[in-house]
Amino acid sequence: MRLLVILLLICVPCTAQTSASLELIVKDPSGALISKAQVQLIKNGKIQSASQTNQKGEARFTKLISGPYQVHIEAPGFTAHDVDVELTGVSRKEVTLEIDVIKVDVEVAEDAQVRATNPNAASFSNVMTADQIAQLPDDPDEFENAINQLAGPGAQIRVNGFRGGKLPPKSQIREIRFRLNPYAPENHDAGFGLVDVITKPGVNAWHGSFNFGFRDEALNGRQVFAPFRGPEQQRRFGLSLDGPIWKDHTSLFLNVEGSLFFDARPIFATLPTGKVSDLAYRPSRRLNLDARVEHVLTKTHTARFQFQRNASVQNNLGVGDFDLPARGYAQEQTEYIARFADSGVIAKKYFNEFRIQARWIDTATRSSNIERTILVPGSFNDGGAQRTGGRNQFDLEISDNVDYALEKHGIRFGGQLEAGRYRSNEFNNALGTFEFANLASYVAGRPTQYTQRIGNPLVEYPQYQFGWYAQDDFRVRKNLTISYGVRHEFQNHVPGKFNFAPRLGFVWSPKKNGTITFRGGAGIFYDWFAAQVYEQTLRVDGERQRDLVIVDPAYPNPFSSGTQTSLPPSRIQTDPNLQIPYIIQASFGLETQPFKLFQLRTNYQYQRGVHLLRGRNLNAPVPRLGRPDPTVGNITNVESSAYSSVHRLMVNVGPAKFVQGLFWSVNYLLMKNTNEADSPFSLPTNNFNLRADRGPSAADFRHLVSGFVNKRLPMGFNISTIFQATSALPYNITTGFDNNGDTVINDRPAGVGRNSARGEARWEIGSRLSWGLDFGPDAQPAAAGPQMRVVRVGGGDGAAPPSISTGAAKKYRFELYAQAFNLLNHANLGTFTGVQTSPFFGQATSAQSPRRFEVGTRFNF
Repeated sequence: MRLLVILLLICVPCTAQTSASLELIVKDPSGALISKAQVQLIKNGKIQSASQTNQKGEARFTKLISGPYQVHIEAPGFTAHDVDVELTGVSRKEVTLEIDVIKVDVEVAEDAQVRATNPNAASFSNVMTADQIAQLPDDPDEFENAINQLAGPGAQIRVNGFRGGKLPPKSQIREIRFRLNPYAPENHDAGFGLVDVITKPGVNAWHGSFNFGFRDEALNGRQVFAPFRGPEQQRRFGLSLDGPIWKDHTSLFLNVEGSLFFDARPIFATLPTGKVSDLAYRPSRRLNLDARVEHVLTKTHTARFQFQRNASVQNNLGVGDFDLPARGYAQEQTEYIARFADSGVIAKKYFNEFRIQARWIDTATRSSNIERTILVPGSFNDGGAQRTGGRNQFDLEISDNVDYALEKHGIRFGGQLEAGRYRSNEFNNALGTFEFANLASYVAGRPTQYTQRIGNPLVEYPQYQFGWYAQDDFRVRKNLTISYGVRHEFQNHVPGKFNFAPRLGFVWSPKKNGTITFRGGAGIFYDWFAAQVYEQTLRVDGERQRDLVIVDPAYPNPFSSGTQTSLPPSRIQTDPNLQIPYIIQASFGLETQPFKLFQLRTNYQYQRGVHLLRGRNLNAPVPRLGRPDPTVGNITNVESSAYSSVHRLMVNVGPAKFVQGLFWSVNYLLMKNTNEADSPFSLPTNNFNLRADRGPSAADFRHLVSGFVNKRLPMGFNISTIFQATSALPYNITTGFDNNGDTVINDRPAGVGRNSARGEARWEIGSRLSWGLDFGPDAQPAAAGPQMRVVRVGGGDGAAPPSISTGAAKKYRFELYAQAFNLLNHANLGTFTGVQTSPFFGQATSAQSPRRFEVGTRFNF
């Protein structure tokens, strides 16, 4: 018995010594989990055990001897961390790693195949850094236009996840990311044109920037159809300021931007007395204010508040080309935007992003002249613009996204609610419009028809739309990831509510070094029924407002006796079986590095548009029988009966490795775009044969080449160039007469298809040359405050890693720049006339802007 007790006393301590375990959680300063971190357990100077954190940032050690240990943790891009622990029983500890300011990049996923097949890593996007962004145009409109050129047609731009509003100043943008992962169910829009603008995070030192730009006609080119080089001037200024209100907690960003501007628009028309070639002057002014606050709520949550006020006044719009000076009108618009966003870790396992945006827009329009309109297509347009009234809209957008990472799964789900209330009293064509077939008919006083919209235009209505989604990025193997999910959407003004959109995508990297990657997918994308379309069906419903149409009216008094035929009132309506339009999209792409010199991305994409919106006249006259219902006029039925198809082959070439001081990228697009209608109110030539209008889209250019080059030169100089070239756009050929008697003058000659003619190709080169000087004391490093990063399966994050300069930057920087748009002053012809009765038939009557030259300065402090 005594021997048994002695043995028990000996065994119990031994058992206690082997019962300890440790669960370690590794995070970054924002609370995001870090995978692939190397963890070592050290006791008495010797490594006892080693492990690596998984996708949930966890490392586990079991069967340890109780006692004191030192835990050593290393992760790429972070400062190595040591912590002492006392292990007894089951222990759990969380460790936060600090960003290593000596490192240039934070790369969480080290394996090349893992990085290449991670849908959230940098390989799934093209990224422009702050240095490259600095070489884009300074003018806000030109800056946005440059981004659209680089992204390609139909690009959707988001700023910190928000749509709408103005872009932030270049000095406050950390990066611009061109997304290449279109099949994620979180995306509402189809295509590859998603651009994320990500602003810089909170800072611990005050910084600012002031810029001024000036442009006039001295170095500008002459408008193609102008008799002389007209006067033009733009004075633009911008001021931004950002810094801490509460160090390490709250940062403030302020920005004000304004401009005074006027330009000249060519008038190129033909009157009975001869040709008219003149210039119309269009003054405008703009003032935009922006304030943003970022506040660290907790160690794992950051909140962002933002308010924008954007106001503009434009005068003498509507004048130019065939439109004479009497057609001018002015427009004032004021926009207010309030935003709130919160992002952070919830319950240690979930990463949540919440956003809410409220937007108010007030628009007022007034015509310069109050008189009837005279239209002679392809010759001249005279009389008042007949645009009076205003529109008030309030839009609310709420979205929430949640991420949950498992060992091989990156699960994401969320929803989006968009609601709005609209009020509009816009008068259009309230005084009436005469339309003539040609100049001879105008001289003879024989209009083809007279139209007038009668009634009260005031309408008020709400609209809302909702979508939710769930998706999973499943890493089947280290080199293969499959993404799948579904999105469901519905609207209050469209009958169908079961609009489910499945999505599927894959990424496969067969080589161990990750230099070849295949990606593809397919999915359905629904489109919203626009509020402006619904608004027209409410306004012109035959009761609030109605359209009066008189065929072969008397002139100048359309109501006097004669041979005219007055139709009963016309109306616009939505089809009772209307469906939400949707696009079926599929694509396959390859990414590789030929000769290890270039990064080559190719992608083929096919889109099929189904149930697209078009207009159809339900009461069009039947040949030899007349109108089905003689008691009403035209009934424009907005229905979902049109189809489209788009083929795109996209190629992107860039450097495999970035050479110091040089960045370049070249894009090529081969496209064929076919549809049956260009807008919901586009009426067919033959209402009894809708397929006869199937033809090239109005945006069907066959080829597009674009690129961007930026080179840092000696002695503080820097030069950048943007270029773009597109093949010819199509245009429609019409007779100029109402041959089928449906009172819509869009008839084509026999055997001629819709949009069958082509204009001319266009190309343009823009360039910016700058010189900068850094001076003053060394600047205080702008230590970034906590940043929220979404770590999903496979590592990587939703944003590019921060780049932190190790050089001794100076406190002040002075810069001079000169930039030119359409540098070589190439004549890019615009609209071509397709009306056979026009004296300009088959000729261009407008052109894009000639060379514009701007000089300016920027001072950073």
